Parts: sequence; structure tokens; C-alpha cells
Amino acid sequence: MRDIEYVYTLGMDEDEVDERLREEAAGVLSLADGGTAYAVPVSHYYDGESLFFRFGDDDHSEKLAFAESTTEASFVVFGVEDRGVSWSIVATGTLREFPDYEREDYDAAELNDRFGPIRVFDETVEDVEIRLFELQIATLTGRKTSE
Repeated sequence: MRDIEYVYTLGMDEDEVDERLREEAAGVLSLADGGTAYAVPVSHYYDGESLFFRFGDDDHSEKLAFAESTTEASFVVFGVEDRGVSWSIVATGTLREFPDYEREDYDAAELNDRFGPIRVFDETVEDVEIRLFELQIATLTGRKTSE
């Protein structure tokens, strides 16, 4: 029988975490409703203090139903560059919807620049309302394999 291989990990410094969150386009947002979990890949924007997510609402969004019932959300961004070489960042915190009066800095051009195109499935574009959420970060942890 082969021996199990191990690799040491260490914490990422604040600059590394900041750089990865600004450079990576997407991660996995984990939401919950009671005892039911829901994780979904999403585009994000990081401003150095909070993470922002743009969702499309067609009145049938499971993601939005979970977002509204989640007490504490988590968001994971990670990368595997080679066997044994990897990194990950986990953010936890409160998810809140941006009210319209706080969205003056988020016109269509800014949303496109920060998040890229929105994915539309079987709904028509005219039926999709854009909703913006902020993850107010309570904890932020970055880990990477040692070299």
C-alpha cells in the first residue's frame, strides 16, 4: 500500500488575499435555509472591505430565496495550479441586499465592468431584474500550500 502524501499549508498575508479576491472573477457562494444548504458559483467584485454579488431575478430564483433566508453566508475562491500547489480564501459574514438608493454608483456600465455579462437561462432578458448583494465580511481566511 502506498503512503498518503501530505503537503504543508500556511496562511496568506493580507496583500495576497486582497490580490486574489480582486483578480479572480468567480467563486462559490454558500447559503442556507434552516437545515438545507445551497451553494452556487457566482461572479463577484471585491472593494477591499466587502464582497459584492449581482443576481438576476425572474421571480423564480432559488438563489434569491436562499439569500433572503440566510443568516450567515460563506464565499470560497480557490485555485489549483499544479498537483500539490493550491490556495483558497474563505469569507463569512452577513449578506444584505443593496437598496435602490445605495446603487447610484452601479449603472449598467459599472455592473458590466465589475461582474461581466449576466447569465440568463430559460427566461427572457426583459423579465430579469438585476439585484445587488453585499457580503459584509466578518471573517476572511486565506491558505496556500508552502513551496
